Amino acid sequence: MKIAVFGKTGQVATELQRRVPEGVTLEVIGRDRADFSEPKTVAAVVASIDVDAIINAVAYTAVDKAEEEPDVATMINATSVGLMAEEAARRALPLVHLSTDYVFNGAGDAPHRVDDPTRPLGAYGRSKLYSENAVRSAVGSHAIIRTSWVFSAHGSNFVKTMLRLGGERESLTVVADQIGGPTPAAAIADVCYAVAKAISEDAVGGTYHFTGAPDVSWADFAREIFRQANIDCKVIDIPTSDYPTPAQRPSNSRLDCSLLEKTFGIERPDWKAGLADVLKELGA
Repeated sequence: MKIAVFGKTGQVATELQRRVPEGVTLEVIGRDRADFSEPKTVAAVVASIDVDAIINAVAYTAVDKAEEEPDVATMINATSVGLMAEEAARRALPLVHLSTDYVFNGAGDAPHRVDDPTRPLGAYGRSKLYSENAVRSAVGSHAIIRTSWVFSAHGSNFVKTMLRLGGERESLTVVADQIGGPTPAAAIADVCYAVAKAISEDAVGGTYHFTGAPDVSWADFAREIFRQANIDCKVIDIPTSDYPTPAQRPSNSRLDCSLLEKTFGIERPDWKAGLADVLKELGA
């Protein structure tokens, strides 16, 4: 099976290149070939590649900056993805597309189901919701996988930030009233491959949730990072109101992942074990 992965340097894209399953040949497509700020380049590549399925790991993820440039976020996250989905549908190429918990407003404390109403709080969440709608509208074989709180040994993420700050300070204030599932990028990569194979062999598709377990606050996530890394840094819980940001974050990022398990037999990964792997790779 030959799979095209759009994206080279992001957290998930990096893991997709490192975790290619047996029997899969990968064609990695970077910005030099498909620039998502130039949608026509994306469509042109999809029209020309010789593959059996597509995984899209490209996204504009600067949540706060998206408030300043919503049109750019929408162009990358939605317009280009829509053209990709249309061309993939025309060629009958199954498409796996990654989305986010930010399509929800984070109300309540129950895990969001895949069919719950979507009410993004900011420009980034809206752009990802637009991308989901574009993929569905193309009416091709597809799977949309919503995830949250992605971490790895690559790029910028909460784990690497905490390791840096924890090594510099005796204490840190961390938001404790936002709850979600930290998710190893490596686990997301594995799911993308499994789902791409499944929807290539069957008509099964749709929208799914995949996050690490158990759900936790950012503050408790930080404590576990410091515990595993043997860093003596005290975590002080604060409310979101004490840490204002340009973009509003959902307080409830819990996602109900039962449909993914029921459909593909994929369970939520233990993020603490994933964290241990990342810390080992970082030498922390």
